Amino acid sequence: MTVRTMAAHLSLRSLLVATAITFASGAFTVAVAQTPAPALSNPEPSAASIASAKELIAMKGGVQMFDGMVMGVIESAKNAFLPSNPNLAKPLGEVTAQLRAEYEPKKAEVQEQVARAYAKHFTEAELKDLVAFYKTPLGKKVLTEEVAAVEDGFKRAQDWSIEFSDQVLARFRTEMKKKGFDI
Repeated sequence: MTVRTMAAHLSLRSLLVATAITFASGAFTVAVAQTPAPALSNPEPSAASIASAKELIAMKGGVQMFDGMVMGVIESAKNAFLPSNPNLAKPLGEVTAQLRAEYEPKKAEVQEQVARAYAKHFTEAELKDLVAFYKTPLGKKVLTEEVAAVEDGFKRAQDWSIEFSDQVLARFRTEMKKKGFDI
């Protein structure tokens, strides 16, 4: 196999893998999109539902995830101004620090909105059951192991798609050779 043929093979292989991954994620999106949206079980959530939702979000690590949004918006705004005048780096940094302190309470607003979303999609009883589940040994294990399991699953799917793309490429070559074409 020449270097040019190998490069073409690797490019085609990469394209097949990327297409397979895109198709798989697209198929998932289509399946999710075609699934009828469940009726909201609790359109106007109670204070108790929101409290349970906040506890659930905290248990699942959501507080830290959403806390970064406030600081991210402030940093993005600073970075939008910086390219047009790099000489303002120091004063923009000072304003950034000021806004971080001033907007610290906004974190609670984001958490409130996310909790309201949970409370609209789950009843108070369901939220309490979820919190109770995540306090069990299995629930605690899900909290600690689920991210690793999902990452491992994606890695395995990617490895499988690479191997499968090699099989498909070889099969195309075999079938095309039968037709008198050497690809």
